[in-house]
Amino acid sequence: MAFAKNVLRTDLIQGLLRCTITAYLCLAKITVRWRVESKEIPSEMMENKKPFIIAFWHGRLGMFVHAWRFENPVNIMISEHRDGLLISRAVAPFGINTLPGSSTKGGSSALRKVIRTIHRGEVVGITPDGPQGPRMRAGKGIVEASRLSGAPIIPLALSAKSAFVASSWDRLMIPLPFTTGIFLWGRPIYVPKDAGKEKIAKLTIALETTLNEMTAELDTRLGRNLIQPQKKP
Repeated sequence: MAFAKNVLRTDLIQGLLRCTITAYLCLAKITVRWRVESKEIPSEMMENKKPFIIAFWHGRLGMFVHAWRFENPVNIMISEHRDGLLISRAVAPFGINTLPGSSTKGGSSALRKVIRTIHRGEVVGITPDGPQGPRMRAGKGIVEASRLSGAPIIPLALSAKSAFVASSWDRLMIPLPFTTGIFLWGRPIYVPKDAGKEKIAKLTIALETTLNEMTAELDTRLGRNLIQPQKKP
């Protein structure tokens, strides 16, 4: 087992995995019939040169590269371990930048990166349940990032009619070729600069509820079995 893990971590195997992921993402981009709903919400923000934070669940990370169809730069927060580095390199050909960090660990460092990026006028994508869960449960880090940066949070739900769902903690969803996929943008959530702990907690719950309702809506419309949030520890 240890030998197998060491082999998987070699530069050669990591390079092959990266190429495989990138190639499949290209295939999905070409063959899946993607539909974007409420696109006017992020479009209006960018037309007015207002940066924002995108919130989407970690289990839908593999589909995000197809959701971003704008010229403006977008940066996704990715964990700093080897798996995060692999994902970072795999999505780079799609014009997606990555910020090493975690919304739940090393919070102060991650927050500084998010704030600097937003102050440059760029968009940041954060998975509120990443990098290790619990699944579909929002941490307060994304709300703190919104409060400190002044940028609103825009929820984004993603789903596909036919997809492989991994047994990983996040139930990673990978759309199959020639299926139908939908992206649904939600209304912006604004966090007051003077928000205290109680307000931040309420907004975190509101974001989690909104994202789960949007995700369940898409999964239901596409005839998928609903993936339930993990129980909180």
